This record gives sequence, C-alpha cells and structure tokens, in this order.
Amino acid sequence: MTKRYKWHKLANSESEIVFAPNGIAVMEVEEKKICIAKWNGKLYSFAYKCPHAGGPLDRGYIDSAGHIVCPLHAYKFSLQTGRSRSEEGFQLKNWPVEQREDGIYVGFEEKGFFNWF
Repeated sequence: MTKRYKWHKLANSESEIVFAPNGIAVMEVEEKKICIAKWNGKLYSFAYKCPHAGGPLDRGYIDSAGHIVCPLHAYKFSLQTGRSRSEEGFQLKNWPVEQREDGIYVGFEEKGFFNWF
C-alpha cells in the first residue's frame, strides 16, 4: 500500500529556514514543533523530542554518519530512516521533505478510515 501524505509548506525557499550552528532548525506545523536539518546537501525533518526521554533534539547535533544525537543521553537516530543505533528499539518519527519550485514542503502521513489505520 502506498503511503499518502498531506503536504505543508514550511518556507518559500531554503534561505528562509533559520538553522542554528548545529545545522538544525525548529519550525511549527499544524501546532506541532518539528526539527529540520540539513546534512550532505539534503533536508530532513524529524520529531522535536527524542522518543527515549523527551530530550529536545534541536539542542543535539548531527554526527559525521548522518545521525541526530540527543543532547540528554547521546542516543543516535538515522536522519534518513529514524532508526535508533541502540539495541533498545526506539524509533524517531520523521517525515519526507520536498523542495519544489514554489517552496519547501514537509509531508505528514494521512491515516486511513477515521485515522484508525
């Protein structure tokens, strides 16, 4: 089954996104804080809080392998998949980002019947 996304415009261009020195920006979409990161020339979006202990990921950093590292306990998550590098099985929520002619968009997955599926 193909995933369907509801796309939300983040900015007209990448230059409008204010990245901190660690390469991470915080934006609000549908009253939800998310993080945007740029790594190896590509934009990624992921949850604001770490799934392990709720650490604010905008205060973490991106390592050389493309993992967001939580500032609380140094848990590492892939920017591409959200998978944790630990054996505990935590998964970081992440969303696709598209750079289009008219701006930068993030896609939140649409749920099925009554958002149950």
